[in-house]
Amino acid sequence: MKRNIVFVTLVCVFIGLFPLRGHAQVQVGEEQRKLAQSGLKFLSLTTDPRAAAMGDAVTSLEWGSQAMFFNPAGMSRLDGYANVSLGYIDWIADIQYNFASAAFSPARGRYGVFGVNVLAVDYGEMQETIRADTDEGFIDIGTFKPTAMAIGVGYANAITERFAVGGNVKFVSQNLGSSVLRIDDGDQVRTDNKVDVLAFDFGVLYNVGFRSLNFAMSVRNFSEEIRYEEELFQLPLTFRIGLSVNMMDILNRQESPHRVLVSVDAERPRDYYEQVKIGGEYTFYNTLSLRAGYAFPSDEAGINLGVGLQQTLSGYHLGVDYAYSSFGIFSNVHRFSLQFSFK
Repeated sequence: MKRNIVFVTLVCVFIGLFPLRGHAQVQVGEEQRKLAQSGLKFLSLTTDPRAAAMGDAVTSLEWGSQAMFFNPAGMSRLDGYANVSLGYIDWIADIQYNFASAAFSPARGRYGVFGVNVLAVDYGEMQETIRADTDEGFIDIGTFKPTAMAIGVGYANAITERFAVGGNVKFVSQNLGSSVLRIDDGDQVRTDNKVDVLAFDFGVLYNVGFRSLNFAMSVRNFSEEIRYEEELFQLPLTFRIGLSVNMMDILNRQESPHRVLVSVDAERPRDYYEQVKIGGEYTFYNTLSLRAGYAFPSDEAGINLGVGLQQTLSGYHLGVDYAYSSFGIFSNVHRFSLQFSFK
C-alpha cells in the first residue's frame, strides 16, 4: 500500500511540473510555436552512446556515472566501488563534444554515491567579419573559436530498496569570443561575449515492485536567467518522466542469458514540442548489447542504432559503446565511449 502511495504521489508531482502543451508557447497567427526560447543549447545534447542509441529514453535506467547527464538518481546503486566513463561525439558541422564522468561509492554505498562530470564543446574555427561600406558589405578581420563547457558535481542515494534520489550542480560557461564594437583610428575596440551560470539537475527513481519495472522523473538545467548584452534568456530547462522494464522478467525468465530492456520517456523541453522517446536494448550473456531507439516528433533526427561490448576480468569491468544517429539533411552523428568499473 505504501509503495502505491509513493508511486501515485510521484506521478502527481510530475504532472504538476509538466504543464499542458499550449502553455509557455508563442502564438503565431493560428499556429502555436515554441521555438528558440533558450540558450546554451549544448546542454541538451545526448552525450552517452548507450543513451543516444536508445533514443535518449534512459530516465528510469540504473547505471553508472553517465546517469549524471540524464537523471542523477540512476547512479544510486552503483555496481562496485567506482565507475569512470570517457566519450567523444562527432557532431554535425564539424562540432566536437568531449565528455567524462566518474562516480564513487565509499563504504559500500553507506553514504550514497558521489560523482563529477564534465562536458566540453569545440565549435571549430569561424570567420569573423564586420559590416562596412564596401562592395561586399563587410570586411574580413580574421577568425575566432567559440567554446562551451559544463563542470558538475553529483550525488545520489538509495533511500530505500526501491526509492532513490539524486542531484547535480554544474558550472556552465560559453564563450563566443570577442566582437568589434567600432574602429577608432584603425584600432579595433572589442567586447567579450562570455556568460556563465550555475545550473541544477534533480531526479528520482522508483521501482514499483512489479518485476524490474522502474518509474523515474527528472528536471534538468534549472537556473536563473542570463544575458549577453540586452535580452535575457534561460537555459534549456527540461522535464522528463520515464518507465523501463526487462521483458524477460515479465516472462518469468530471470535466469535467462538474454535481457531485453524496453524504456519509454515523455519529455517537455522549454523550447520545443513535447516528445515521446522509445528505446530498446538486447543483451546476450551480459557481454554483447544491441540497441535501437526513436524520438518523435522530430524535424531532422531519425533512427538511432548502437552496439556495446562489456567484460569483467579480475574485478575490473571494461565497456565500449558506439552509437549512430541519422540526422536528415545534416551529416550523420557518431558517438563513442569507454567505461571502467572497479569492484
